[in-house]
Amino acid sequence: MNDQAQPVLGVFWMLVTGALFVCVTALVKTLGPAMPAAQAAFLRYAIGMVFVLPMLRPILRARLTRRQWSLFALRGLAHSGGVILWFYAMARIPIADVTAMNYMSPIYVTLGAALFLGEGLALRRILAVGAALIGALIILRPGFREVGTGHLAMLFAAVVFGASYLLAKRLSAQASPAVVVGMLSIFVTIGLAPLALADWVTPDWRSLGLLSLVALAATAGHYTMTLAFAAAPLTVTQPVTFLQLVWACLLGYFVFDEGIDLWVVIGGGVILGSVSFITWREAVLKRRTRTPPAMATKL
Repeated sequence: MNDQAQPVLGVFWMLVTGALFVCVTALVKTLGPAMPAAQAAFLRYAIGMVFVLPMLRPILRARLTRRQWSLFALRGLAHSGGVILWFYAMARIPIADVTAMNYMSPIYVTLGAALFLGEGLALRRILAVGAALIGALIILRPGFREVGTGHLAMLFAAVVFGASYLLAKRLSAQASPAVVVGMLSIFVTIGLAPLALADWVTPDWRSLGLLSLVALAATAGHYTMTLAFAAAPLTVTQPVTFLQLVWACLLGYFVFDEGIDLWVVIGGGVILGSVSFITWREAVLKRRTRTPPAMATKL
């Protein structure tokens, strides 16, 4: 395929990725609060372990050091917390709110890279981070709307997903993608198991079916996102992720009887605009990008 067609292909795969992740949020929203968040998250990853089976051979051959095992475990612990918080928020606040607030994860990655990895934080990036925080305030509007536990859960979820991504960036330089992805699934399943068993509710077949579809859609979404990255640079695919918020608003309105909050759309747009600016600046400066696309930190 010629070079001119690659950006179009990248945009196409990112559109497919957005649709798949919106399907994930719709399925979890349909599941609702009937099952504890930790148990729902555990079952999603336990069922998804079937997709990890082809990765076991590369993991066994990797001969990981004790330090690498520790980093993988730490990432699994962080991601486990993020997944629980995400499931909790999804059952309690509108889909659009969850989607818009998830855009904050790349901003936390930018801050974390400066604080812990020694990456510079130029004035333009500081301003972009400040704009993203304003976007979060536009969404939450404390004092003008009720900020519930679901919103607070998403704020913390974005932080720990950002931490998980930073650890993944460090590990990706030491292990193959198959090992990084496989170890995440294994450690998250292990990390969620005790919390799930502590408040276990016998699941019905409907819940198991929904969580199986969540595992399938999430895995497919990460795969198509990889295809998008291979076809086009982040500066091309990043802005496309805003459509996920549009689809989430429409899904919430037509399927789940949720009103469309214009302020959530505006705030999400401000955050994603900031993320896109940081990504563009990194491309211009030809730096090794630390800022992930808005969907790379999802479950």
